[in-house]
Amino acid sequence: MNKGYLANGLFGLGDRLVNELVASAIRKTIDGVDLYVPQENFAINDKTAFANSEEIATADIDALKNSDFLVAVIDGVEIDSGVAAEIGAFSMLNRPIFALFTDSRQQGRDHLQKIAALQQDAVENQFVYRNLFVIGLIKQNGIVSSSIEELTEALSRHISP
Repeated sequence: MNKGYLANGLFGLGDRLVNELVASAIRKTIDGVDLYVPQENFAINDKTAFANSEEIATADIDALKNSDFLVAVIDGVEIDSGVAAEIGAFSMLNRPIFALFTDSRQQGRDHLQKIAALQQDAVENQFVYRNLFVIGLIKQNGIVSSSIEELTEALSRHISP
């Protein structure tokens, strides 16, 4: 059985809904996958209860260590700090990382006016930036997908049933 870990923010409605959507797609793609989704771990993420920082770190690190692959959602203004930490920790295991980055500013990368505007004025950036260290950790043993469909296709190619 394949074990996976889904990393994303989990406190806002948008993140929780994206997590449900991505988790559902992964579970449909990899038959019988044991997917750890932190928001589903109520022992540490029921915010009406209490879990201290060490309990949260232990639960998530144990799940990372026991995972065959990591799916990391890297959307947002910045990569979520918890997601970046999970990517860093998981990269040390030399197991595949599948990132999902759906930002629409990836479109038009070859548009000459956008490129010219950036060259003339760096604050006229029509593109998007991701921390290159974190992206490097992903690319060393994985890929960045721009859609859930592309993500699930990559998972089905790389993860054995």
